Amino acid sequence: MTMRPKAKVMDAQAIARAVVRIAHEILERNRGTANLAVVGIRTRGDVLARRLAAAIERIEGTAVPVGVLDITLYRDDLDRRAERPTVARTEIPFEVAGRTLVLVDDVLYTGRTVRAALDALVDLGRPAAIQLAVLVDRGHRELPIRPDYVGKNLPTSSRERVTVRLVETDGVDEVVIEEPVTPTAP
Repeated sequence: MTMRPKAKVMDAQAIARAVVRIAHEILERNRGTANLAVVGIRTRGDVLARRLAAAIERIEGTAVPVGVLDITLYRDDLDRRAERPTVARTEIPFEVAGRTLVLVDDVLYTGRTVRAALDALVDLGRPAAIQLAVLVDRGHRELPIRPDYVGKNLPTSSRERVTVRLVETDGVDEVVIEEPVTPTAP
């Protein structure tokens, strides 16, 4: 399906402000960085996790551990995907058990990606708590999952797509709503 941009809803400054605000909210809720770690869901969630950890360090003066989670084999739609899944590495350089983990993703939609990430994290150990931070919450949940920290609530139709582009992966920081292109009759 071909998609075309409908509206840019966040630019680089808006994304940066959202990350800093979320960092402050995390510090306030957790009363600092003690026993805290940030884990990003590959691909854009891990970029946002690194940005979030850097913002926390600038604010608090303390580095927090950052990990990257690949959820490919935990997805519930593997049997429906036409292509062969590419499995990347999960890189969690710290003990998960007993920590408060902030799980980070770019867009929260149905909740299925987060469910897969929760399964993957619990397989690594038993965290004290898992909190969810997302840059964009677009609604349309299929599972009872709710974020703790949100950069932007963005009501959308189910036909629309929310695309997050980040400098590290796409060369630009922006969030765009795209809509399907309706073919015209010849």
